[in-house]
Amino acid sequence: MRLSRSLAPVTVALALVLTLPYDALPHARASAGKPPAPSRFGASCRTTVQGSHVVTYCHNPYVDTDRVRLHIECARWWDIDTDSVPVDAGPAMTVRLTGRCWKEIGSVWVSHQKAR
Repeated sequence: MRLSRSLAPVTVALALVLTLPYDALPHARASAGKPPAPSRFGASCRTTVQGSHVVTYCHNPYVDTDRVRLHIECARWWDIDTDSVPVDAGPAMTVRLTGRCWKEIGSVWVSHQKAR
């Protein structure tokens, strides 16, 4: 008699869990809270520096258009740093960016922005 009374709450709890919809279960809530996978974006760029001249080729293998821009920091304090005009690299498109300093190049980088 005692054994059947202790099984009654367990049986009721099991019946309730089995009748719950899938979304109400704990594992369904945990997976629903995850953010979606990030979309692939961004052109890959190859930069060449020869003396005071910089040439960069950026290829965009993805669907979204990438607005790329070349930034050049010159080594000399009196030399003017430059930023190129933004260029849209569409899907499967390669663009060429160029720039220069009067003397030596200090550093070069390319910025990426998603075009709307």
